[in-house]
Amino acid sequence: MATNKKTTSKKPQPLVGDIGAAKDYPALLAEVKARIQSAQYAALRAVNKKLVGLYWDIGQLIVERQASEGWGKAVVERLATDLRREFPGVGGFSASNLWRMKNFFEVYRDCAKLAPLVREIGWSHNLVILEQCDDPLQREFYLRMARKFGWSKNVLAHQIDNQSYEKSLLGQTNFDQTLTPALRAQAKLAVKDEYAFDFLELGKQHSEREMEHALIARIEDFLRAMGGMFAFMGSQFRLEVDGKEYFIDLLLFHRRLRALVAIELKVGEFVPEFVGKMQFYLAALDAQVRQEDENPSIGIILCKEKTRTIVEYALLATKKPIGVATYEITKTLPKKLRKLCTTLFLDCFVALILAMTEQEGQWIQPIPSLQAKRSNPVLGLCRGSLKDQLPSPEAIARLLEGI
Repeated sequence: MATNKKTTSKKPQPLVGDIGAAKDYPALLAEVKARIQSAQYAALRAVNKKLVGLYWDIGQLIVERQASEGWGKAVVERLATDLRREFPGVGGFSASNLWRMKNFFEVYRDCAKLAPLVREIGWSHNLVILEQCDDPLQREFYLRMARKFGWSKNVLAHQIDNQSYEKSLLGQTNFDQTLTPALRAQAKLAVKDEYAFDFLELGKQHSEREMEHALIARIEDFLRAMGGMFAFMGSQFRLEVDGKEYFIDLLLFHRRLRALVAIELKVGEFVPEFVGKMQFYLAALDAQVRQEDENPSIGIILCKEKTRTIVEYALLATKKPIGVATYEITKTLPKKLRKLCTTLFLDCFVALILAMTEQEGQWIQPIPSLQAKRSNPVLGLCRGSLKDQLPSPEAIARLLEGI
């Protein structure tokens, strides 16, 4: 008699290291993602470096052929046509871009310091700097800043238009007396002479609290305007000293400096008393908030207006690192448009003077001072040129090494 054997189904055994049991899986996933992104970024940088190097070589070949064989415009035009026919899926070989490669090589071939830097940023970034900056130190500043902060092409163009180079170098601080040499250069670059908050929708008359709320509402734009590398720590940051409360308008943290940055907002003109209050805040932050591995706290007093001599005297004997800057809310005209408007104004002004004198039968010679201003219109009517106030080239070069 046949007997039926009872079959038992085996339950599937849990896989060793099942996701449910792997408590460190999120950490594993995060690490793998980070490595993939790092590899992608490294590959992108390598490709970009090769591409810029290729454009450098093409520019060099054109320059050398022009010098030895007298190449003209027609040869470059033909070269562009032939390259596009040979490489139909590859862009960047138009005649205009070939001329840019030639100019690119000519500008940087004798700059041993800048030649390696141009390979660290994209070609479109290089073109922006090449076309909008005419000074080697200015180019070096934007090359280093674009590489360090990863600025997009539009952000780079905006920084140049807002004269970030000039404003960063003109910042009024006491960092030479209050910070170590290791921190000094980077701290100076972190504090500009003037900040453009043109993203704020505030009237000409506004209170400090209104400005504070407006900045917090646009916190990303605010941190970007401050120059990058800042993290937001809080507003009306509370300090208690001997049973009394004190509040800092805005508290940031500078990641590269590894330092707390206290910001006081003032809608009026700078007065020396502001420095004493900021010194008190910084002393309290260093004693109560600063971590052991962080550097001394830094203060920035943001005013609507300031007199440079008064600021200089106010900071002369201070022991805490403090910078004094101004802010601008109303968007100003771009540099190119300011130059154009100034030139047009001067031309119209001269024409008006000549017309008036012609009517009276009294022709006059052009005013010498006016002729000088016409040759450099920015110096005359745009509150002076920021470039005229910059430190010496040697001092700027030392400062740029800190980027």
